[in-house]
Amino acid sequence: MMHLPLLPVLVPLVTAVLMLAVHRADIRVARGMAAMSLGGLGIAAILLLRQAGDGTVAAVSLGNWPAPFGIVFVADRLAVLMVATTTAIAVPALLAACGGLDRRGRYFHPFFQMQIAGLNGAFLTGDLFNLFVFFEVLLIASYGLLVHGGGPARARAGMHYVVLNLVGSIIFLIALGLLYGMLGTLNMADVAERLSVVPAADAAPVRTALVLLVAVFALKAALLPLGFWLPHAYGAAAAPTAALFAVLTKVGIYALIRLSSLALDAPPGAALLSPWLLPVALTTVAVATAGALSAVRLGTVVAHLLLLSTGMLAAALAEGGVPMMAALLYYLPHTTLVSAALFLLVAQIAAARGHSGDRLVREAPMPGRAWLGASFMVLAVAVTGLPPLSGFLGKVMLLGAAPPNAAGYALWVVFILSGFVAALGLARAASTLFWERAAPAENPPVPAPPAPRGWAGPVALVLALGFVPALVLGAAPLSAYARAAAEQLAAREPYLRAVLPAGAAAVAREVRP
Repeated sequence: MMHLPLLPVLVPLVTAVLMLAVHRADIRVARGMAAMSLGGLGIAAILLLRQAGDGTVAAVSLGNWPAPFGIVFVADRLAVLMVATTTAIAVPALLAACGGLDRRGRYFHPFFQMQIAGLNGAFLTGDLFNLFVFFEVLLIASYGLLVHGGGPARARAGMHYVVLNLVGSIIFLIALGLLYGMLGTLNMADVAERLSVVPAADAAPVRTALVLLVAVFALKAALLPLGFWLPHAYGAAAAPTAALFAVLTKVGIYALIRLSSLALDAPPGAALLSPWLLPVALTTVAVATAGALSAVRLGTVVAHLLLLSTGMLAAALAEGGVPMMAALLYYLPHTTLVSAALFLLVAQIAAARGHSGDRLVREAPMPGRAWLGASFMVLAVAVTGLPPLSGFLGKVMLLGAAPPNAAGYALWVVFILSGFVAALGLARAASTLFWERAAPAENPPVPAPPAPRGWAGPVALVLALGFVPALVLGAAPLSAYARAAAEQLAAREPYLRAVLPAGAAAVAREVRP
């Protein structure tokens, strides 16, 4: 059990390497290996949830090198929650891909496993440089997954996505170089302690490095004005890829949470988020809401709703405090899981509509309209925060934690209006897709390609739909876990003491200003 935090990274990483070794074998071999990998991940996630549930912060130093010198993995309540969310999404996403998407390229399954390894590594690492490394692992995998299947739309989206993230990676490296030069460490816990003793003369370059880190994490979270890439990229991706990508923006939110809890209380980073994060987050919510209302494709609507939820999470982070952080950590898995389910639903609707795909145009009644419409209604209620599903409970927690001041009133207005407008946009889409019928002149005489008749896609959607009742039935334990995770983040000491051995603060650092 001591090395349990390593398993969510090692299992998919080793699986990806083995898949490359047998990449010429039948696709069923890769599918079997992927299934065993996710099975192992599921067991590891359950064990980690059980371990973290009592407040244990498990730290593993590779090679027995003590922090801050060695590579360290840390599993606290926040990191374990993110690992469990990633694993839950990966199962139906992989199943949906096995419906035929994985046959369109030889390396889909290795990329999929590398993506999971990169995500889990980013959540579990206790070192900023290794956070950069895992960012690059998940980004390289996401480049391959985004363009998998080909087509001009995915090629254009992939080009924009690659360029933006390469710029982000360069800024990340510059920030790490500055921070290491001034502090002599990149271990997160050690950075938190070193910031409290930074000389006044060194405060400006340290603050500059922290500003650059915040900018990189805001890019990863797709906050405006750095988030215009998200609807285009996610809307162009294949459904299983987009479902797994629902976690990608949460990596940026996670990194901002971790940085704010460890490094933004000391003087060099004090008040680094408060002047600007709330207006940026609320602007992101407003723009994403308008985008969802005006979109002409269902996949783009869902991508804008994902961007909307990211803005809500960032707004909650800007307000801070244990009650707001608990609400954020309750709402985060809900919106991630429901968004992933919506992307899988879009694929089923597009397959049923033939040549019209997911375009919001009137068409002849599609086969399976009843169950697809019912699924759409359930997920629409969940994603917009209407009662009685978990999205409503999450919004109630967020609004209940809002302070009685101008910022709190702004949260109320923006959150309620965005939910109402998003509901209108989804109602319009439902009317077009499921109830309105095209007039004879509106039906283009283009023969529809045969829709896939495999079982993988519908079964994956059913599994994803299971998130909704699971989140409702598990609302009490999930909210209690979120509250405990928020309190653990606020305390900081359990994390610091688990990572840093006694006397680590007294170790001399070489500083190169």
